[in-house]
Amino acid sequence: MVLKMQAAVVEQFRKPLVLQERDIPTPAAGQIVVKTEACGVCHTDLHASKGDWPLKPTLPFIPGHEGIGLVVAVGAGVSRVKAGDRVGVPWLFSACGHCEYCLKAWETVCGQAQFGGYTVNGGFAEYILADPAYVAHIPAGLSALQAAPIICAGVTTYKGIKETSVKPGEWIAISGAGGLGHLAVQYAKVMGLNVCAIDVDDGKLEHARQLGADLLINAKASDPTVVLKKEIGGGAHGVLVTAPSLSAFAQGVSMTRKLGTCVLVGLPPGEFPIPLFDVVANCITIRGSFVGTRQDMNEALAFAATGKVKADIELQPLSAINQVFERLEHGQVASRVVIDFADS
Repeated sequence: MVLKMQAAVVEQFRKPLVLQERDIPTPAAGQIVVKTEACGVCHTDLHASKGDWPLKPTLPFIPGHEGIGLVVAVGAGVSRVKAGDRVGVPWLFSACGHCEYCLKAWETVCGQAQFGGYTVNGGFAEYILADPAYVAHIPAGLSALQAAPIICAGVTTYKGIKETSVKPGEWIAISGAGGLGHLAVQYAKVMGLNVCAIDVDDGKLEHARQLGADLLINAKASDPTVVLKKEIGGGAHGVLVTAPSLSAFAQGVSMTRKLGTCVLVGLPPGEFPIPLFDVVANCITIRGSFVGTRQDMNEALAFAATGKVKADIELQPLSAINQVFERLEHGQVASRVVIDFADS
């Protein structure tokens, strides 16, 4: 008898996900199966379900790349994890391990990389098939619910901040104070940075203030570039754009100080023009940052395990995923939603 599980499946782009009963996966050699305890909901999942990006998932598929759970089955040859370990199955599902990028510890841009909830089935399911070489090892004392947002939103913002090269005592502007941004504020403060938070939602800005942001700017009420330069002079040493908004990208570049770095992690569909004269004349670096490596993951989780960074989460059952997506699309999620499989 084949055992079954519940999963939320994208059958057609831009259509509601369908709750289905599917076979529980069986691990082949070199694979593991994780019984899902929690899975965060990311804006990337929404983009995946709509087929927004040039490389589209193959239909049907199960989204979700913040799945946390216990290892319940281990395939032949697996020694990195054992049954009972708590692990996370992140966006970087696997990579080749031997190309020039993998050898440089930049496995996130490996040409053969597979991505959880996108090119392979992900965490909106009661069980997840995973590659033990690429799972996140969840530190003792960090719950599955709290760990879920860290293995994507957390590591993405932490790596993005590192990529700005901002030093303690300097200014970083964080554009977007929601699901990614509220974690970015915390990582930046722990790293000794002065933080300016930019958003169009006063509630998210107030939350950023409570988390330690030193300067708040509502981009609807005033021009962030003008306010930032007036308040700190010259612009921010680094800018991290987490907002899935093309206008935020343009603002991010204009807020960057001479010799500064603007790092883009948000992924709205479309393109945005770059002010070439300003970028060249001011020696501004514009850099894309794509999640983080396994070492970045370990570091991001370590901050959370010590309580220095904590995701603000809202729990929902798997059955509510379409309502969550609807709210996410309209900016009605304050921070991060986590699917609680104990309540699904």
